[in-house]
Amino acid sequence: MWRNSYGRKVLISGSPHSWQFAKAQYAALVAERDALREELAKVRRDRDALREALQELRAAVQSRWAAEERCRELYRERAIQRARAAERDASTPLH
Repeated sequence: MWRNSYGRKVLISGSPHSWQFAKAQYAALVAERDALREELAKVRRDRDALREALQELRAAVQSRWAAEERCRELYRERAIQRARAAERDASTPLH
């Protein structure tokens, strides 16, 4: 087998071994390409599932924030109501 100046194998045309070797190399390359395509498709499916889960989590967090804000509003209203109920009657003496 001949090698070029870069150390790569040089196939001599017309040799039956060179054609078989080229066919085998091509088949291996096609198989590797197909495996990489399948792996990429799986990674993309996983990515899409994670994005959906992240969107659900984001929606849950935002709804929790809204609920906490509503609770703060209700607590404030309750404190105002208590303060109004606890106001001193001006007609009654302090002592």
